[in-house]
Amino acid sequence: MNFLAHIYLSGDSKEILIGNFIGDYVKGKKITGYPEEVKRGIMLHRKIDSFTDSHILTRSSKKIISEKYGLYAGIVVDIYYDHFLSANWHLYSEIPLREYIHDRYRLLDSGFSIFPAGVKSWFPYFIKSNWLETYIHFNGLNMVFKRMSYRTSLPDHSEYAVSQLKENYDFLKENFIEFFTDMREMVQKDYNIIL
Repeated sequence: MNFLAHIYLSGDSKEILIGNFIGDYVKGKKITGYPEEVKRGIMLHRKIDSFTDSHILTRSSKKIISEKYGLYAGIVVDIYYDHFLSANWHLYSEIPLREYIHDRYRLLDSGFSIFPAGVKSWFPYFIKSNWLETYIHFNGLNMVFKRMSYRTSLPDHSEYAVSQLKENYDFLKENFIEFFTDMREMVQKDYNIIL
């Protein structure tokens, strides 16, 4: 899952949200330096990632783009899934998406002082560019893929990624909706987070 899904799956706890948001940047024993609820968010992030990677529907979605992306197909599917979450937001929240996103930006910004240096370096741009609202439109997704290729090892095949999403839209959407039902159930059951 990408940023929007990790944020959504944190529920209403600011500390869990912060931990889940920084989870990719806190490796191994570095977790010990954080408050308990932030640690819980970091562990939730790890669980979400492992659940996603091992899920049969995610593996099925990755096959569509694996020839071009290889080991990076999972990152692309994570971004697809954030698109489907934002495009179908009404199924998951009564709070309008824009209002929700700007509230979460505010909560995340309040935790900036404990962010790892790697997150601090790009977080201001993340907010300024309103990254989370770009997932809903194809042009926005193209920008997300390009940005990801600049700051990670993801190859820049952004036009291909968007074209494959368009060509396989219904299949990928069905995969996401079924997968996300399983994900929400896991988070609620294992972490007692109300979504």
